[in-house]
Amino acid sequence: MSLVEAARDGRGVVTVTLADEANRNALSRRLLAELSAVLDDVDADPAVRVVVLTNTGRVFCAGADLRESSAPADDNVVVVRASELFGRFRRSPKPYVGRIAGHCVAGGMGLAAAMDISIARDDVRFGFTEVRVGVAPAMISVLCLPKMRRAEAIAAFLRGNRFSAAEAARLGLVNGAVPAASLDDEVEAVVTDLLAGGPSALAAAKQLVDRVPEMSFDDALAWAERFSAELFASDEAAEGMDAFLNKRTPEWVPDNGENP
Repeated sequence: MSLVEAARDGRGVVTVTLADEANRNALSRRLLAELSAVLDDVDADPAVRVVVLTNTGRVFCAGADLRESSAPADDNVVVVRASELFGRFRRSPKPYVGRIAGHCVAGGMGLAAAMDISIARDDVRFGFTEVRVGVAPAMISVLCLPKMRRAEAIAAFLRGNRFSAAEAARLGLVNGAVPAASLDDEVEAVVTDLLAGGPSALAAAKQLVDRVPEMSFDDALAWAERFSAELFASDEAAEGMDAFLNKRTPEWVPDNGENP
């Protein structure tokens, strides 16, 4: 049985589901390999517009599979490092939406934080629990620290306690916490907004968030000026502006969910 499932709707939205409920969707070698293979497919497919990552069971992701830490590797499983997986969400031109429908701890926090936009059920719990098994949240700190204030990050990392989804949203680790009955509606609202944006424009927006903070002010202005000129000269911009001026829907917006 597959540990990662993928389903596409008629709009080009792919829902990727972590389905290793028995192992609390831990980042085992097999789950990492299967998830990486699914992401290879969706990132390479131009018909895929948005990817939603979610889970079955009570746990979104429990982090590293501790039982594998001293076990020999399975020669039949492609080795994919968690760092490679986390990095590809940021590098992908496609928007990734987290539908956090279960508890999220340790490395699972990194997976949630790696999403471009994420919505959690308000009854799930989060936590940087690594110190309680004698390690630290080293790798996921690269994903989580840019979203957190230093004082709050050091307290969460040192205490190792679990906290509410509302607190995770306040800390900036997820974008919102909603009642279970509202989760699908909230995720759908995000997806609908994303489908209204041009695919290249969405990829460009991700680049802005990724690159601008790493530059000096003057370098950022110079780079953004060139980048903006390229965007305005694109075919996608021409289509979008023509649609706006003529009060019609841009060609990239799905037609009532029937077309990708």
